[in-house]
This record gives sequence, structure tokens and C-alpha cells, in this order.
Amino acid sequence: MTMPVAPTLSDILRADAGDDVLADTFGEDEVPVAPVVERTPEGFCVECKDQQAQVYCEQCQEDFCEVCGGMIHRTGRRKQHVLKSIAAVPQDSATDEAEQNARSAAAVAENLAATDAEMEGDDESSLKHQHESGALSVSFSAQSGKVETTSGPSFSDWITERSKFIPLRLTLKERKYLRLLEAALNVSEYTDKIDILMYGNKAKRIVSQIKELCAILSGLVLASDYKAGQTLFEDRQFEDNEEFFQKIFEIGRRHKIMNPEKMRNEYGKMMFMLQDSQTSEVTNMLNFSLVAPIKTVYSVLESLGVTYLLEDEMVAVATKEIIGQGKTRSQLQLEIKQKERAIEYLCKAYATQDCPAEVIRQCLYSIGDNHAYLRFNRDPCDRIIGYLKSMFNPKRAESDSLSLAILHGQNGARLSHSHENQFHYVIQTLTLWREILHDMFMLWHQADSDLLSSKNTYRLKDTGQGLNRVQSCPRVSKSAHTILHRTQKAVGRWVGSAMIHLGDRNVPNALVFIDKYNQVASILNPVVRVLEFLESLEVNRAGNPDVAVFIESTYGGITEAKKLVLADFFRSAFDGSGADNFFDAGSCIDGRLTSAWNWCSNIEKKNYFNVFLLSGFVGFNGGPEGFN
Repeated sequence: MTMPVAPTLSDILRADAGDDVLADTFGEDEVPVAPVVERTPEGFCVECKDQQAQVYCEQCQEDFCEVCGGMIHRTGRRKQHVLKSIAAVPQDSATDEAEQNARSAAAVAENLAATDAEMEGDDESSLKHQHESGALSVSFSAQSGKVETTSGPSFSDWITERSKFIPLRLTLKERKYLRLLEAALNVSEYTDKIDILMYGNKAKRIVSQIKELCAILSGLVLASDYKAGQTLFEDRQFEDNEEFFQKIFEIGRRHKIMNPEKMRNEYGKMMFMLQDSQTSEVTNMLNFSLVAPIKTVYSVLESLGVTYLLEDEMVAVATKEIIGQGKTRSQLQLEIKQKERAIEYLCKAYATQDCPAEVIRQCLYSIGDNHAYLRFNRDPCDRIIGYLKSMFNPKRAESDSLSLAILHGQNGARLSHSHENQFHYVIQTLTLWREILHDMFMLWHQADSDLLSSKNTYRLKDTGQGLNRVQSCPRVSKSAHTILHRTQKAVGRWVGSAMIHLGDRNVPNALVFIDKYNQVASILNPVVRVLEFLESLEVNRAGNPDVAVFIESTYGGITEAKKLVLADFFRSAFDGSGADNFFDAGSCIDGRLTSAWNWCSNIEKKNYFNVFLLSGFVGFNGGPEGFN
């Protein structure tokens, strides 16, 4: 019997050979099947295949979306390729949309102030007449009927898109349920009994723990309100109260997004339980689901058919955050009065039988909460960037002590940057943090979807910091890379790595990613507070003369103390240090935040720590508790 002879590469690639060579070699029934290549849909990016193509590379002769095209052509020979826009696609901007919001609100507020003398009491009809005539908006366009801004989208477009991710503020009744949920999660030992390496049926253990938690919740509801508890649970099984359990867990998830400093221990336990409940095996054993979509401002208004409310320019005044710093009592009272009038006008103008005024008021307050969140979490990045640009020259340092240059191996640094490179490295890092925090609500919704996806399973793995649930994060990864690309375009120059760790030993899952970037405000706010304290000493030395004398004698002046604090922060908090091993340290996106936390852990060893203590600092634990 003659053994078949394997074909050569030239035989396989020969155009005239066709299938005959393969048939003669393998036999008619053994011809190997060519692998099926996934075709890219027409008009879509050839890399990710799920985004509309926006640029065309003349050398590659392929279409890319903006993010993929930018990443692929960022370095190497492809950096010289010519990318041409396929169509005029509106781009996301790294400009300050929230600042446009503030300008729009300020413009309307100025007009309200100008006409305030003509108003008597709470006459909403007068306010409505001025609003409809366009007198309340400085940049009101008669053609479009909208508030026009100098660049970027109008306020109504911006707030409409953003409201899709703004959680709805809890009502009083929902807050009562929240307390019950926190109490039940506090006594639960769910992760201690589930996230362990042991033999046995894990699904049964999960179902047992979920039912135990639901039983605790049922008992707490019955104890707090006997009639309501009796109506819910008398002669009924857990699956009969599916809607109630979905509601109470949705309340917890919604509350955490708007208040990241709350539920620090309970939230992770709750999310891991909900994650397990979404697996098919557990769902079949439970016979009910615990997960419901998170209520947002847009989803509530959409369900009631009044989303056009967000197109009203008065929303800018009704949701404006009133800050007392640098304002007189009369100015504050005027702003409060204007805001209250705007809220009452919107409630009366858009309330219907299906949409009560109280729901509209709740939505407006939720948008106002969003502005407060941005001011506390995102604005410190802007403040620190402002200090860096105003007090340091990117080309040269004033002195050796104020140089931002770092050298690998010195003072714990794992990077080597000149003064100029470190200057740009810090700016791009802070800008990236700012953009991530600006879109944090959107990222949180994406993380929620990744964690609770029934098709996205996880594996329990030792990552060097204990057992963690390692799970891919497709939605968060896509959004994070979009933000990174937007930031790279904004800063123009990129120093260091652009690697985003997700679903690996560094950032095991989307929950860890969200938790890491929620700490940025905890790092930057104390630094901003110290700098503001030093600035107040410059303006009013008489308020604390002894402290001013101490700082001048110790550090050579108040301005010098500010520069000393900032120079060390820009060097030591951005030097690639802090990882538990040498290989994970560096300039990647995740490592930049790790080195900042490492600086926080060494703050007591700094020679300027006395300045922090004098300003009231007690720790980097987030929230107002960071100061006494």
C-alpha cells in the first residue's frame, strides 16, 4: 500500500493545483476545510468590527474607527501612515462640557438677576413669559430655539446624553429599604463562604447563601413595618417576591454610584452575590432573578414620556450648584431664590397626570447631585493641573530642589524622566484621570453590565493579593480606550505606556477598576486643601500670624512651601513605584495610580508633613473625614 505524500507549501499555494493536489494526497473525504475568516461588515472598522469606520489609511488601505486607527498608528512605522477622514463624524471632545453647563447656567442666572426686581413673590407666570420670549438666555438662538455655546454641544444636548447615566436620587421610602439592605449585608458572610477553594457543589452553596440573605431581608422588613411585611411575605415563597428583591438590590446599586464613599464593605459583597445569581445553574435553582436595570434620570423621564423637559434652558438654573465661597449673603439668597423659582416653573410646566411634579423635582435634584459629584471628584484634577502649569516651567526648573526630574533607582523611582518629560507625564496622567472621572457614571454602568452579564463568567484566581474574581471587562475596556484616545489627542504628546490593565492579575475585574479611580479624589482633595490653606495665609496673615511665621522660617516663605509640596508630589506620586514586584511597576495606566497611592503611604516621612497637619489633615481616607 502506497502511503500518501504530504503536499508541499508550493503545491498548496499553486493556483492551478486547485483541490486536485489535496484530493490526491488526503483522499476525497479527507480534504482539509479552510478556516472561515470573519468578514468585516461594510462601513465598519476592520479591527474591532463593531464601530463605524471613521478614518481610512492610505498605506494599509483599510478603514478604522478613530480609536483603533489611533492606537494602531501611534508608534513604529505605521506612525508615518496617512489617515484621512471618511466623513465628518462629530468627535467627542476633551473640552469642559461641564464648564459649558456652568457658563450656560451663569448666563441664565444673570438675566434672572437683572429681572428679579420686576418679579413679585413667586410669580411663575412672569418667569414663564420671560423664558418663552428668549430673554432669559444670553446666547438664545431664534433659528434653533436652543442655547448655543461657543464650542461643543449645547447644554440641552449635553445634559440629555449625560442623564442616561445619572442615577435617580433615592426617595425617603427607598432610603429606609437601603438601611435594611446595609444591615442584612453587614451580617452576611457570603464572600467568606463562596470565594474559597474547596470541593463540593458551589451552586448549592450560592443558592443557600442567597436564600439566607433574602430571609434576613424579609425578617427586617417585617420587623420595621409589620403590615407591609405581612402583605409581602405571608404564605409566599421567595420567587413570588422577585420584584421586591430586584427593587431593594437596585436601590443599593443606585445609591453607591452617586455616593462612592458609602457602603465600602457591603457593596462588593452585594455585587458578587448578584454576579453569582446570574449564572444559569443558580438561576434555575432559584427560579427568580435579583437583577433589574438601574433607574436613571433619562429612563424615568422616558417611561413617563417627558424627556423633552431636558431641552428646556431653565434646567441649567434649576440644577445649578450654589457654592458659597467668595459670595455675600445677599448673593447666595438671590441664587437660591432663582433656583427655587426655576424648579417650581419646570414642575408646573411639565407635570402631567402620569408624571407628577414630585418626580420632576426628584430628577432635577438628581442632576444637581451630578454637578456636586463632578465638583468633588473631577475638579481637583483641574486644580492640580492649574498649579502645575502656573508654578512650573516645562522647559527648565527654577532650582535643583524644584526639578521634576526622576531617575530609576533613586528615592524609590522606577522610571527615568527629565524635568520636561516628567512635566508632560504628570499633565497627561492628571488629564486622563479627569476625563475618566468626568465619565465615571457611564463607566460605572458599563462595569455593572460587565459584572452582571450571564455570558461573562469569572474564575477564582490568586493574583498575589489573595483570591480574586478574574473576569473580562469588554464594555469597560472599550470605553476606557475611547477615553484614553480622546486624552491622547487633547494632550498631543504621550509619555510612557498606554497599557490599560483589565481582567488580569493587576485589575481582576470591572469592580476593581471602578474602585481604583474612585480613590483619585481621596488623593487629590487633601493636596488641594493644603494648597488652599497656604493661599489663605498669603491673603490673610493676621488670621494665623504664628503659623505664617513658622512656615516662612522653616521653608523660606509660603510660596516656597507650596512649590516644595507640589514638586515632591509631581515627582514621587508619578515615579512608577508602589507595585509588589518589579515587573508590574512602570508607566502603564494602572501603575500611575499605584505610584500615587504609594506617595500617600509615605506622607508622614516628608519634610513638609507639618504643613499638612497645620491645615487639619488626618488621612487619605476619602470624604470630609480626611480633615478634622
